Amino acid sequence: MADTANIALPLLDAAQAQKHVTMNEALSRLDALGFGAVASVGQAVPPASVDGETHVVGAGATGDWIGQDLNVAIASNGGWTFFAPRAGWQVWTLAENAFLVFDGQQWQGGAVALSPGGAVTLQKVLEFEHVLSGAVSTTAEQIPDKASVLGVTARVIETIEGASGWSLGVASDPSRYGSNFGTALNASADGVTGSPVTYYGGTALEIAAEGGSFTAGALRIAVHYQAVIAPRQV
Repeated sequence: MADTANIALPLLDAAQAQKHVTMNEALSRLDALGFGAVASVGQAVPPASVDGETHVVGAGATGDWIGQDLNVAIASNGGWTFFAPRAGWQVWTLAENAFLVFDGQQWQGGAVALSPGGAVTLQKVLEFEHVLSGAVSTTAEQIPDKASVLGVTARVIETIEGASGWSLGVASDPSRYGSNFGTALNASADGVTGSPVTYYGGTALEIAAEGGSFTAGALRIAVHYQAVIAPRQV
């Protein structure tokens, strides 16, 4: 029995018996691959099989996934069907709400441009939550090394108390991404700069209290940035 060239859908043979079996298998594969959403990326240990659920297998795969590194795994009838990706395949990762594209050798997340030699231009949003305290509340070093930050946005997810407002920035420029932001639940900050700012070394964000000191409150913060990856090794 032959398969189609691009996504290996089984084809019907002439005078084949039980054609519905082959047709249903082809439709099941098309349903999973055409949907294009994957439940996980990079996981090495296979989860419980849930029919139709799709995963991008990680390196060093074990168990039922052994030997299937980087392949697309589709749960089917209590087992797994695997597909070797081709250059240009794209999936949507449900965990990160982002596209990944296969460049012929590896999956790239956030890629907006790729070269034949594996160089990549990335555009990403890194989101995290931060509980506020004190006069100046400092995050972990969330801005990646060599990231060109387009802007930093935030949303109040727990009402801020102890301050009348707040500013958002970094140690060298405490209000780089704005000031006088509200303290009520769902107040937001749309912090943009006139041009991207590139950071050399992992960098923390600072949230400074205005008119007091933070006694309660939390933010969901998003760093919107671009980055580059050099061509792959030869």
